[in-house]
Amino acid sequence: MQPRQDLSHAAIVRRGARSVSPPSGRRGRPRRAHVTEVIEPATAADVAAALRHASEERQSVVIRGAGTKSDWGRPAGHIDVLLDMRRLNRVLAHQHGDLTAVIEAGATLHDVNHTLARHGQWLPLDPPFAEHATIGGILATNDSGPLRHRYGTPRDLVIGIQLATTDGVISKAGGQVVKNVAGYDLSKLVAGSFGSLAAFVSATFKLTPLPAASKTLTLDVPDVASLAQVVRTVMASQIEPIAFEVAATNTTTEAGRPFRTDVGRPSRTEVGRPFRGAVILRFASLPNVVDAQIDQAKALAPLQKCPATIVDGDRERALWREHATRLWDADGAIVRASWLPADIAAALNELERIVEPAMATERERSDLMEREPFDAPLILSPSKDERVAQDRPVRRAAAAGPKASPSIEVIGRAGVGAGLIRIDADEPAQARIIGQLRETAAFGNVVIVRGSAVLKTLVDVWGPQGDRQSLFGSLKQAFDPNGVLNAGRGPL
Repeated sequence: MQPRQDLSHAAIVRRGARSVSPPSGRRGRPRRAHVTEVIEPATAADVAAALRHASEERQSVVIRGAGTKSDWGRPAGHIDVLLDMRRLNRVLAHQHGDLTAVIEAGATLHDVNHTLARHGQWLPLDPPFAEHATIGGILATNDSGPLRHRYGTPRDLVIGIQLATTDGVISKAGGQVVKNVAGYDLSKLVAGSFGSLAAFVSATFKLTPLPAASKTLTLDVPDVASLAQVVRTVMASQIEPIAFEVAATNTTTEAGRPFRTDVGRPSRTEVGRPFRGAVILRFASLPNVVDAQIDQAKALAPLQKCPATIVDGDRERALWREHATRLWDADGAIVRASWLPADIAAALNELERIVEPAMATERERSDLMEREPFDAPLILSPSKDERVAQDRPVRRAAAAGPKASPSIEVIGRAGVGAGLIRIDADEPAQARIIGQLRETAAFGNVVIVRGSAVLKTLVDVWGPQGDRQSLFGSLKQAFDPNGVLNAGRGPL
């Protein structure tokens, strides 16, 4: 390895093999990645120099902020260079009158909004672990939460970027005004690329004024049909929530923390029951407007049939904190999926149809494991049998014994048709369910965002790419011709 002479004196370089893992505090078994060199750039020039050197030396690079999404994507192998962006953490400019801000990639969303709040403004993003997530990581994954219903994704809010590419060039695209029409919209292209094209150095976002008041209306729904009726009614109405969520599960157990709109203590019932759930509507505006919107929502006929709760203040904040982390705090794989908003019933019914055979299969496998605990055949989808049968980690997972029944939980943006599905089962069952979700017409793109290394040997994280693969390959060749960025973890 050639000595480093192209970084500023303020940059920090730590050499020597070490391992890193995602932050603690989550369920599951986080992967640990082995890293040869950690670079903490202090300037945009440091980022560009580090990428150029790594590309010339054919060193694999992973770009990291707070690490809240380090276990997303395909499993990382050995990492030659970990580019830690957390020292680039400033709000570089805040144009109050134009409602825009230029923010460095390593700044956390929490700190950014704390700064913007002094002027009565905010960046309306709320991905999971928002208190730790960095702007660069949020933009690289295009991750969002319930506020997507009103404000869109990070891709929708970014209006300009500064990038460092593997040829050592610092590029800018877009501008610092909302009505920017010059040039290609490079911001939209690289948002969601998982750091596989370039490193975000800073980004310009459009902001919104902080609302004066906020209240949340929660509705318990007994079944899929009722949930779908409420969703359709709200979508056809004149009410304008800033968040419009659905939550559905086929289980209510203490361990799974079933959804309760009163943020109370859950009851214990059996796994495998039909889906039940809730609809959550958040309104934020002037106090009188919020109250009027709540009244209009409660007056809608299908909503009158559902037990309702209105919360604000600390109870509202507690509800949304719980809602943001409930899937991540429970066991199982998590996939990101999409569906047509009007077809939420079809999507949930299809999910229930897919899970039922898996439940029966798990019971059969459990009986078989009792008879032949070390030689039980793997029950896999036909397309995977030949490849996976030789996979030793999978055999170890099978020998460990299956869960009694898969537990399924869905949380999503009702008005958008996108969300997360948690699948608590053993890895072969998870792979089977994910494979069938990808084959059904009720769901669009299905991507694994949390899963064990064993699961990721059974089924690809990103799923079939079809005609998109050649386009992705062309983009990768143009931005990163030596293929050093993101160590194969991303979609490109």
